[in-house]
Amino acid sequence: MKEVRWHARAGQGAKTVSQLLAEAGLLAGSSVQAFPEYGPERRGAPMRAYTRISETAIRRHDPVASPDIVIVLEPTLVNEMNVAEGLSDEGVVLVDTNELPESLKGVNALAIPATKIAHDHGLKFSNVVMLGAAAAAGGIPLEKIQDAAVKKLGKRLDADSLRGAIAEGYACLA
Repeated sequence: MKEVRWHARAGQGAKTVSQLLAEAGLLAGSSVQAFPEYGPERRGAPMRAYTRISETAIRRHDPVASPDIVIVLEPTLVNEMNVAEGLSDEGVVLVDTNELPESLKGVNALAIPATKIAHDHGLKFSNVVMLGAAAAAGGIPLEKIQDAAVKKLGKRLDADSLRGAIAEGYACLA
C-alpha cells in the first residue's frame, strides 16, 4: 500500500488533488481512499489530506501516520511543523519550492518548482503540478492522472494546460 500525506493551507486544493490521485489509482485498478483533515475551518488555515492506494482492499480508516510520500503545497508550513514526521524509510517529501529549506536537510526531500510550472501553463495553483509529482512517486501512470484531472477540472481549466502541467510535475521525478 502507498500512503500519501498532503500538507497545505485550506483553499490550496489539497483535498481535490488527494481525491484526484485516488481516482487515478482507481482508474489503474487499485483500491483507494482519500479524505481531508481540517483544523480551524477557515481559508488559509493549515490542513492535511490523505490518500491510500493499494492492490488489495483497504480496511483502515485512520489518518496516515507513516507516509511513503509527503506533498507540501505551501512551503511556509515546513517552518511551522515537522512535515517529515513518520516518513517511511523509503519515503520522500516533495515541496513546492525552488530550494529546500534547511529544516529538510538530511531528509529524502525534493524541491519541485510547481508554482513556476503552473504559471508557465497559465494555471493559478500549483496543486496539479504537485499531483503529477505525487503520481510519479506513487507509480501511477501519467495518462491515468491526466485523465482523472481533466475529467474533474476540465470544465473550469484548459485541458491541455492541465495535461502539460501534470506532465511537467511527473517529469520532476522521472
